[in-house]
Amino acid sequence: MVLQVPATISTREITMALDFFGIDPTTEKDGSPTVWAERETADLVFQGPMAEEELTAEVGGRSWSPGHSAGIPAHEFVMRMPARMVPFIRKACDEAERLAATRGTEL
Repeated sequence: MVLQVPATISTREITMALDFFGIDPTTEKDGSPTVWAERETADLVFQGPMAEEELTAEVGGRSWSPGHSAGIPAHEFVMRMPARMVPFIRKACDEAERLAATRGTEL
């Protein structure tokens, strides 16, 4: 069962309302793949381990879409999300779609 727990994350000048959808069920105390949906933007927010060097090289080593350059921009990184997180991600996607629809925003 996935619980949606409203949470507020504050940084210097930004406050975001997040709905929590799940944390890796095999996680112990520290570090944990996690997924949220941000209420205002309907964006999905992920926390997870950075991908290993080989996977990052594979992802950044070529263009995956016509007209899109190869490489990983300095402000981005590749993250690995365990397959066991799929049910949580699916629920977060459903919520993001619902949030966007209530605002009349297309995904």
